Amino acid sequence: MNIEQARFNMIEQQIRPWEVLDQSVLSLLSVVKREDFTPAAYRGMAFVDTEVPLPGGQCMLAPKVDARLLQELAVHKHERVLEVGAGSGYMAALLGHQAQHVTTMEIVPELARLAADNLRRAAVMNVDVVHASGSRGLVADAPFDVILLSGSVAEVPAAVLAQLKVGGRLAAIVGQQPIMRAVLFTRSGEQSYSSVDLFDTVAPRLKGFDEPTRFSF
Repeated sequence: MNIEQARFNMIEQQIRPWEVLDQSVLSLLSVVKREDFTPAAYRGMAFVDTEVPLPGGQCMLAPKVDARLLQELAVHKHERVLEVGAGSGYMAALLGHQAQHVTTMEIVPELARLAADNLRRAAVMNVDVVHASGSRGLVADAPFDVILLSGSVAEVPAAVLAQLKVGGRLAAIVGQQPIMRAVLFTRSGEQSYSSVDLFDTVAPRLKGFDEPTRFSF
């Protein structure tokens, strides 16, 4: 496989058509080597338009979903980011190239080790991996400019939203199968938030988050 041609095709045929047009994001996808964060057994799937299996029943999100979330969060160099769901460390590496500092939380021990190892090999120095559930965020390091839930949840916990700075953004995939959508929340004031639906998609559940016993709106 010609890796650079496969990377080019991923960007041009999957990601651009999904309304990812921010050149800084597209360039970053060429810089951060997705294949280096893909388990060896699935490396041939690194650039395919699908989720890639990870240990612990988790997965890497499809490339176009990662790219679109990254574009919508619009992270800046002075910002501090919290990611919940480190996975292989790929999204944390992308965020690390944009942000001042990233903390990524992972509840699955094997994945926390994998993400830390991959980030170290990729020489991403401004990302810390924390082995813990992210269902309540990380109060000790809050508030954050940006929070990303790298997987789906039935609803975003109020305790996590509360860890945003005013003006901060949180992206998550919210809902129940078969209907989920990526949503961008913005903290507009001390007690106020707004949200925008971004796109429909389906993603595996993040572990450790509560499932509601009834529908809530």
